[in-house]
Amino acid sequence: MTTIVYVPRDSSALSLGAHQVAKNVQAEAAKRGLDVKVVRNGSRGMFWLETMVEVVTPKGRVAYGPVMPKDVSSLFDADFINAGAHPLNLGLTDEIEWLKKQERLTFARVGITDPVSVEDYLAHDGYQGLKNALKLSAADIVKEVTDSGLRGRGGAAFPTGIKWNTVLNAPADQKYIVCNADEGDSGTYSDRMIMEGDPLVLVEGMTIAGLAVGANQGYIYLRSEYPDALVTLNEAIANAYKAGYLGANICGSGKQFDLEVRRAAGAYVCGEETSLLESLEGKRGIVRFKPPLPAIEGLFGKPTVVNNVISLATVPIVLDKGGKYYQDFGMGRSRGTLPIQLAGNVKQCGLVEKAFGVTLRELLYDFGGGSASGKPIRAVQVGGPLGSYLPESQFDTPLDYEKFTEIWAVLGHGGIVAFDESVDMAKMARYAFEFCAIESCGKCTPCRIGSTRGVEVMDKIIEGKDHAKNMELVRDLSDTMLNGSLCALGGMTPYPVLSAINHFPEDFGLKKGQVA
Repeated sequence: MTTIVYVPRDSSALSLGAHQVAKNVQAEAAKRGLDVKVVRNGSRGMFWLETMVEVVTPKGRVAYGPVMPKDVSSLFDADFINAGAHPLNLGLTDEIEWLKKQERLTFARVGITDPVSVEDYLAHDGYQGLKNALKLSAADIVKEVTDSGLRGRGGAAFPTGIKWNTVLNAPADQKYIVCNADEGDSGTYSDRMIMEGDPLVLVEGMTIAGLAVGANQGYIYLRSEYPDALVTLNEAIANAYKAGYLGANICGSGKQFDLEVRRAAGAYVCGEETSLLESLEGKRGIVRFKPPLPAIEGLFGKPTVVNNVISLATVPIVLDKGGKYYQDFGMGRSRGTLPIQLAGNVKQCGLVEKAFGVTLRELLYDFGGGSASGKPIRAVQVGGPLGSYLPESQFDTPLDYEKFTEIWAVLGHGGIVAFDESVDMAKMARYAFEFCAIESCGKCTPCRIGSTRGVEVMDKIIEGKDHAKNMELVRDLSDTMLNGSLCALGGMTPYPVLSAINHFPEDFGLKKGQVA
C-alpha cells in the first residue's frame, strides 16, 4: 500500500530547504524499499514549523516539523510513515491548536491539496461555486457577491459587488477581469500563499467574475519577485484548460473565459490599480487621473474589474455556500474573514485566517506567541509601509475597517509587523518618507518632492537641528501630501509618519504627551 507524504512547495518552505527534504524523503524511501508517494502541497502557514512534513495515516494526517534535510533518515528510523514517535512529531495536523482556532474559508484548501491538480481540487469542493454560477444570470451572480458583504481585500475595502455591478452595466464590446497580484506591502504574503498553495481557487474566482460582468478575458498581474508563484499559476491554468474549466466552452456551457499571467514591472506603485493598467498595456507604470474609473474605462479603455487576489479567491466560497453564509462571519460592515499575516518581531510568524473582530492583542500573543526577542512589543504597523504605527494602548482594537478608521489607521492587506522596545520610531518615520521617495512614480508634486523633503526634514529632527521649526514643518508637509497627492502612495505616507510622532513623541525629542 502506497503511503502519501506531503512536503510543501510554498516559497517560504523552499527557502528553508523543502526541495531537499522532498528529495531526501524519496531517496530514503527507495533505499529502504518503501512504497512512498511525495505530494508537493502548499504551506499551512505556520512558518516557524517549516519545512512541515505530513504523512497520511488511517487516523488522519500527522505532521512533523520543522524538518531539515538532515532529519529525514531519523524520521524513517522512527517509522514516521506509520506516525512513529520522534522529537519532531507534532501529532494530527488538524489538532494543532494554532490551526484549530482559525476560520479558514478562503484558505480552506491551502496546505491540504496538490495545488495544480484539478482532480484534487474537485475532491475538496472545488468548482462548486462556478457550477452554481453557470446556473445563474449575471445580475444574480453580482447580487450574491453583493449580499455577502465582501469588500476589496487589497486595502481599499471597496464593496466588491458594487464594483462588479458597475462593470456589468457598462456597455462595451469587450470587458476584462484583472487580478492585482502585485503584492508589495511589507509583511504581506497571503496573495503569494494562495497562488502557490491553491491557485485554482483564484482561477475559479476570476472565471466567476467573468460570467458576472460579461468579460471573456482575464489577466493576473503577478509581482515580478514571485518566480515560484509564476510556475505554479501557469501549471494550474494549463490544467484548468485541459479539464475544460477555461477556454471557449466552460463546462460545456458555451460560455468563454481565457486567462493568462503577466509579469509585473517591479514597482510598488503598480499595485495602484490605474498604474497597474498602464503597465499591463505596456506603458510606464504611472497613476492615471480619476475619473474615469477603471470600471468604466479600464484596460485598453474598456470596462474592467480590478480586484486583489484574496477578493477573487473568496468569490468561489460565496457562490458555493451563498452570500448569507459568508456574511454571517465578521462584525459591523466588515463581513467574512481576513487572512492576517504575522511578521516582524514575533515568535510565530505565519498566516491566520479569522473572522473580522479578532483583536491585535489576540493575534500578537495567542497566535504570534509574543516577541521573538522576549522584550515587550512596543509598536505594530498594520497595513503595509503606508499603515499607521499602533502603540500597546491600541492593541485591543478589533480588526474591523471602521474601527481602524476611528483610530486613524488602516487594515490594508492584513499585514501585521511587530517591533519590540528597541525600535527607534523616528527612524521608522524617516523610512516611510524614504520608501515613498524611492517608489514614487513622479507624476504628482506632493508625492515626488514631498517625500524627498520629508527625508531631509526627518534627518534634521534626528540630529536635533532647529527642532521646533522642523517638527512643525514635517506636519505641514504631511498635510500637503495627505490632501494633495494623486494616489494613496503619497496620500498615505503621512499615516506612519504622524502616528509615530503622535504615539511615540519621546523618540522625536518631545516629552511624553507633548504635541509638536
